[in-house]
Amino acid sequence: MEEFRRLRGTEPFGPFVALLKSPELLTRVSALGEYLRYRSALPPRLSEFVILITAAHWHQSYEWDLHAPIAVKAGVAQATVDALAAGQPPNGLAEDEAALYDFCRAVHAGGREAEAVRARAVQAVGEQGVIDAIGICGYYAMLAMVLNVEDTAK
Repeated sequence: MEEFRRLRGTEPFGPFVALLKSPELLTRVSALGEYLRYRSALPPRLSEFVILITAAHWHQSYEWDLHAPIAVKAGVAQATVDALAAGQPPNGLAEDEAALYDFCRAVHAGGREAEAVRARAVQAVGEQGVIDAIGICGYYAMLAMVLNVEDTAK
């Protein structure tokens, strides 16, 4: 918990409350999240966009409510946020957003179709950006699972 406080500058919240039951997992998850959220190869607009794609896929309202305003502030269009919230493909996406939308949806569908759209995503955000996008999808999917099972987001 001390490492969480050091990295995040706050007490555990949301999914991290449940992760207190496994202190080493909490520490490792928090470190991974710190990288993916603040130091990945994706700029905040795209990382927040990927987080929203993941939150929508997992029907995770806590993640959504936390990240939707951050995404808009980072430059994701409100119309895009609204479409994702409604479960609709967003219109008028920038090329990097469109490439990541298709790629991340394929990742969440089990990854089998991801190779077909991977080249476009690499063109848009680079090899490291694609790997970091997969990391963001996986990380926020795990947090969504914790939230959906443990119901700690109160």
